[in-house]
Formats: sequence, structure tokens, C-alpha cells
Amino acid sequence: MANVIGRLQEEALKRKNRLRELRYKRNHEELQQLMVNEVSANIPKPVFRNYKYVTENEIQESSAIANQAGIVEKQIDVQLEMMTTPIVIEEIDIVNLAPRKPDWDLKRDVSKKLEKLDRRTQKAIAEIIRDRLIAGQERDILKEVNVATSAPSVALNEHHTDNE
Repeated sequence: MANVIGRLQEEALKRKNRLRELRYKRNHEELQQLMVNEVSANIPKPVFRNYKYVTENEIQESSAIANQAGIVEKQIDVQLEMMTTPIVIEEIDIVNLAPRKPDWDLKRDVSKKLEKLDRRTQKAIAEIIRDRLIAGQERDILKEVNVATSAPSVALNEHHTDNE
């Protein structure tokens, strides 16, 4: 009999444990659903930045715009018909038609630098002449000046012949 009572008590304990687990699961599921409901209540509503809700007023406005589009199409048709008539140009500006030389931009950019170099060259020539005169060379001043003025023109002539 002791075995029977021990077995009954064990089965009773097992039932109690199963009931506790069922209650725990049920309570746990209810808590989860409450939390999900709270979380879903706290979720912000989406903001449609790329989508605009359509109301009846907006539908009516869009139909009015569609009617205006028909008017615009008529105006465009009139303008296209006007474009089919040939337009006579009385005067043609030859300056705008003539192409520029391929190196015009290079000449434009280099001209400023050449002006600076020309000034420096003239200063250097004058300084060399002064140094030679001070050094006591016994040459005629006019010869020195003639040599100095002819040197840049000779260099320019050589430059022009090289480019051609």
C-alpha cells in the first residue's frame, strides 16, 4: 500500500508541476502579447515623403489641370505650324562663321608672359651695357647701343622663321 500511496503522490506532484508550467506559459504568452501591443502602439506612424495621399479635392484639381493641358497642346501645335514656314536670314555675319586659328588660346595665354620677358630682357641688356662702359672698355657708345637694339630683333626674326 505504501507503494501505491508513494506512486499517487508522485503522480500528484507531476500534475502540479505540469499545471505550474502551463500557468507559467499562459502568463508568459499574455505578457508577451501585452508587450507586443504596447510596442505596436509606440511605433510611430510612417511619414510618406515620396507619396501623397489622394483626396477627392485633389482629383478634381488634377482634372482641371488636364483640361488646361489641352489648351497648352493647342498653343504648341500653333507654334509648330509657325515653325514649318521658312525663315529667311537677310544678313550673315562672316566674323561669326570664320573659324579661329587652332593656337589662338596659346597665343593669348603666352602673350602676358612674353611681355614680362621682353621687359626683363631690355633691363638686362641695359645693365650689361652699363657694366661694359664702367669696366672701361674703349668702344664707342653708339656701337654698344646699336648692338643691343639689334639683338632682340635678330632673335625675334629667328623665332618667326623657326615657327614657319
